[in-house]
Amino acid sequence: MVSGDATAARATAPAGRPPAQARERILETAYELFSRRGIRAVGIDEVIARSNVAKATLYRNFPSKDALVLAFLKRREQRWTLGFVEAGARRRGAGPEERLLAIFDVFDEWFRSPDFDACTFINVLLEMGWEHPLGKASITYLENIRAIVRSLAEEAGLHDTEDFARSWHILMKGSIISAAEGDTGAALRAQDMARGLIERHRAD
Repeated sequence: MVSGDATAARATAPAGRPPAQARERILETAYELFSRRGIRAVGIDEVIARSNVAKATLYRNFPSKDALVLAFLKRREQRWTLGFVEAGARRRGAGPEERLLAIFDVFDEWFRSPDFDACTFINVLLEMGWEHPLGKASITYLENIRAIVRSLAEEAGLHDTEDFARSWHILMKGSIISAAEGDTGAALRAQDMARGLIERHRAD
């Protein structure tokens, strides 16, 4: 016998491709909804309906909404922090200082794209609060971004890399907020300020 979820998967899968697993379908649906609309605005029933799975299937894979959001945040780090920002900067920059500055070139294209959806980790932190488990997870993922900046600063031989990474991250986060306000040139303005920050942290 074929289960209802397997039948639904076949019905929604593109022709000639194997059906997606239910967990992956749920997570991909949640990713799209949470990244666009936030956490509180998206209910579990909507995720279930759009994923075309039974409620029991969702809860078998994700015991709670928080568990689903945590999985979404982890995937966001893989795709956005590592796969988009870090990989894009390393691909564009010939050296560590150029890679640092290239973060804002990546942002510039992102800000001008119809796919711009701001920073999920900032959004979830502000939406849920720093004491909520999802807020705490977001703080961890934001620290992971600073760790990438810190690593690039160390590669560049800059001094006081912890202070540098925090200052650099302020420029990153500030440019994202400005872009959300409609300032599509925010990344290039931040990049100009970032050059001065590199100068101040260069070793004598």
